[in-house]
Amino acid sequence: MSASVFATARSLSARRLAAAALAAGAVVGVAALPASAAGVARPHQPQVKITAVQADSPGRDERHDRSLNKEWVELSNTTRRAVNLDGWTLRDNVGRTYTFHHYRLGGRDSVRVHTGQGRDTRTDLYQGRRNHIWDNVRGTVTLRDDRGRFVDDESWGRVRHQGDNRGHGDNRGHGDNRGHGDNRGHGDNHGRGDDHRQGGNRH
Repeated sequence: MSASVFATARSLSARRLAAAALAAGAVVGVAALPASAAGVARPHQPQVKITAVQADSPGRDERHDRSLNKEWVELSNTTRRAVNLDGWTLRDNVGRTYTFHHYRLGGRDSVRVHTGQGRDTRTDLYQGRRNHIWDNVRGTVTLRDDRGRFVDDESWGRVRHQGDNRGHGDNRGHGDNRGHGDNRGHGDNHGRGDDHRQGGNRH
């Protein structure tokens, strides 16, 4: 082999080695990227969560608004932006459904959905029911968005909860922060699949 041919061969070999090294470095760089940067989606974190449930109204379960409205579900917006809840639903484990209508939950705000009748405000909404709906002993409430997609749920009693274990107490200082010591069943939980919509509370 002549000197010029030998030099050309060495040059080609060096270029191939350099190209291989660059390719290996690129692979290592992609592997070192976070999951989101590498194209792998992170698990969806809901903007709105069920943060508390008062399933057992303190005292005797009576069919008047004072008793009914001490039974509630609390939702909290975990972001700084308002979330439009129009068309979202709360559903119990036997199919009874409450649908939000023209309601926006402000950033870092919470709202309680009471069982009985009352005047809707920014912090309190009312289903307008005549009977208790949440089981004192055990049950599940599920929150879905306006497309029917699962957002969050909360269970109490013997029902295994799918998410984190949040307390069922009253954390907003409304004066009704009492435990669920009254384990009497609701004798009026016979309705299935009924849908209550809250009135036009616009913000």
